[in-house]
Amino acid sequence: MNKTLLFSFLFIQAFINAQFSERNLSIEKWQFKNAKENKWLTATVPGTVHLDLMNNKIIPDPYKDENEKKVQWIENEDWDYQTSFNISSNELKNQNIELVFNGLDTFSEIYVNGKLLQTTDNMFRKWKIPVKQNLKIGENILQIKFKSAVNIGKELAKKVPFTMPETPRSFVRKAQYQFGWDWGPRLVTAGIWKEVKLNFWNQAKLENVKIEQRIVTKQEADLKIHAEIFAEKEGKYSFLINGKSQSINLKLGLNQVWIPYQIQNPKLWQPNGWGEPNLYDLKISLQKDSKTIAEKSERIGLRTIELIQEKDEKGKSFYFKVNGNPMYAKGTNWIPSDSFTPRITKEKYQKLIKDSKDANMNMIRIWGGGIYEDDEFYKACDENGILVWQDFMFAGSFYPADEDFLNNVKEEVKYQVNRLQNHASLALWCGNNEIDEAIVNWGYQKQLNYSKEDSLQVWKDYKKLFHEVIPNAIHEVASKDKSIYWPSSPSIGWGHKESLTEGDSHYWGVWWGEQPFEIFNEKVPRFASEYGFQGMPTLETTKSMFSGKPDLSLQNEIIKAHEKHSRGWEIIDNYMKRDYKIPTDFVKYKYVSQLLQARGMQVAIEAHRRSKPYNMGTLYWQLNDCWPVVSWSSIDYLGSWKALHYQVKRSFEDLLISVEEKEKTYVIYFINDLLNDIKGNAELELLNFEGKVLWSMDTVNIVEANSSKKQFEIKKEDFTKFDLSKAVLKISFNTTDKKSEKLFYFNRPKDLNLSKPAIQIKKISLTEIEVSTDVLAKDVYLIGDTHFSDNFFDLLPKTSKRITLSKPLEKVEVMSLFDTMN
Repeated sequence: MNKTLLFSFLFIQAFINAQFSERNLSIEKWQFKNAKENKWLTATVPGTVHLDLMNNKIIPDPYKDENEKKVQWIENEDWDYQTSFNISSNELKNQNIELVFNGLDTFSEIYVNGKLLQTTDNMFRKWKIPVKQNLKIGENILQIKFKSAVNIGKELAKKVPFTMPETPRSFVRKAQYQFGWDWGPRLVTAGIWKEVKLNFWNQAKLENVKIEQRIVTKQEADLKIHAEIFAEKEGKYSFLINGKSQSINLKLGLNQVWIPYQIQNPKLWQPNGWGEPNLYDLKISLQKDSKTIAEKSERIGLRTIELIQEKDEKGKSFYFKVNGNPMYAKGTNWIPSDSFTPRITKEKYQKLIKDSKDANMNMIRIWGGGIYEDDEFYKACDENGILVWQDFMFAGSFYPADEDFLNNVKEEVKYQVNRLQNHASLALWCGNNEIDEAIVNWGYQKQLNYSKEDSLQVWKDYKKLFHEVIPNAIHEVASKDKSIYWPSSPSIGWGHKESLTEGDSHYWGVWWGEQPFEIFNEKVPRFASEYGFQGMPTLETTKSMFSGKPDLSLQNEIIKAHEKHSRGWEIIDNYMKRDYKIPTDFVKYKYVSQLLQARGMQVAIEAHRRSKPYNMGTLYWQLNDCWPVVSWSSIDYLGSWKALHYQVKRSFEDLLISVEEKEKTYVIYFINDLLNDIKGNAELELLNFEGKVLWSMDTVNIVEANSSKKQFEIKKEDFTKFDLSKAVLKISFNTTDKKSEKLFYFNRPKDLNLSKPAIQIKKISLTEIEVSTDVLAKDVYLIGDTHFSDNFFDLLPKTSKRITLSKPLEKVEVMSLFDTMN
């Protein structure tokens, strides 16, 4: 027998003997067309209709030029997708065959061989359809007919007796950001956005598995492994966890079983900064007559998480206790990293989470206007010690509460909680983004002429959805240790004083309220879950906005089209002139806009961290972008770090030195987020910009574990004899293995009396350089097509800094703040 025939024979025999198998239908040849037309075109699954239209050269790339405007017609059309696949006689012998869609966006009808089998109405649900009776040996035709979500949303809106804000998006269970946001384009797409599979199974199938952590000591972790098993055949089965078998009896239909399991001498999963995120692999199998008929793998971490809210003299605390210790949350907000989600690769997820870890973060909030992210996101967070604050996908609007909508949401919540709850990184479920605040503060009721009855109905619907349906669905399927729920973020809007004394806060007095950055020192909440400021993307990302030769000008209409906030440029300018001299050169303006963004967020983060334990969390808005854009992100669409991300890395160091300016003094804080005391030598020096020491002091200090404490207070009168426009206070804390440093300036950047630095760059190796200067070089900006280990840093004279490069460069260009001063 030749090798090909032997392989085919063995494959068929293995398929017959297998009790469970699957086929990926995504790899079949797919076609699509406008429902009004007859011509079929090549499609890709997973994908979206916009991507397929681009690939067929029917539309231009919406990210480039002003092309977004040219593709708005797509959202009003219906779209058909189809493929054919062959079924063998052996496949058809399986007792059960299910057609599984992991994601359909959004309203669709599913046909197999011309018969309608299922309609769908939710992008965030998995759809399983028994199809054995509808399949035949040989060729089978699968069709999915998508209806316009915009048109259906408008029809659904007519059923409500008053006008809802953000119609039609709030009526459709799809990614809300597709309808446009103040950082993203309007690209309301459709399509098969996740994989399509055929599942074959016999006798029984293993459905949801959840791992409940009961008690963890140094000696033993006591777990309960819960499983849903659907049995076609009742009787005795074996349930195995990592090869350890236990006999169970299954009845016909759905069975809920749980098995105890212990891990000896367990190693805890620790958040980034506190230790290793230790993980354990569990292989769960179901056997009948010694043959494996179903199996699942789970990767878990052993840890405890509590949300602590206790009344105190100032209000009510809000913090996470992890493994028995209060944890200061340092992190950011996440939006989908592409407007076309099937384009987000595993590598992009891994890089963005690694970038977060490298910036000393331990928490990411998934914002409620996007998507429940791919498994790869949560896997990366598990592996990097990043906790996840998980919003459900509702944002900034009013939502209906009719029976169909509530039932749809209930199934969505149950599916997503079952899918995600075993991840060690999952910390909290949050009902929505800014809906409580929208109802109370945004004035929609007045704008839309609501009656008193209309307003009462909106609040009643809100309470039903976010205080009953969602938490009840969580508790129905989540294990006790994975069911922390918070109804809305923020809990109280930023205009109310209580927003600073309890719950979480979205403080937008800076940017939206156009308050100065220094207001952050006064407006310190218990937990800051949103605040931010815009900065331009890198030059490379800006150039990617153009299909042709880039015209790098702030007056260019293409660049203007990639700023989605209606007053964005004006607000950036207003803040820039407070702190910097506004450059006329485009490249220098981009550079200063990034410095401005970083400066504002540094003020906020340090104010929050100084206030520990009153404040116990700071999550800035936002980590990433979904297209090339001027936005609040610290990493732009192409993955480049803006000045903000480098600053965040410094401001989130486990040991932070921070200076607070008072009326008559400078107060110096040492903030320690580690769980151990740190002993070291503190050294304070007032230097002029040529490096001369004007004043100094030093002392031995112990910085207490998990604390923020005042260490020094310097009277302003001590420095009156010095010209502080050309002086910097250098504060160092040296331990046996690390040096922490803070440079504090007494003037705004535009008022510093800087000299032109002679910055020297010495090549150490292909991927390492050394940077030095003769006088203070402020905000050194290294330019080149590589990732620099540090950038946008200050460099003192008579010192040098080693920088690693992600790939070699022939030449590194450099700029500093002095270059923008004239």
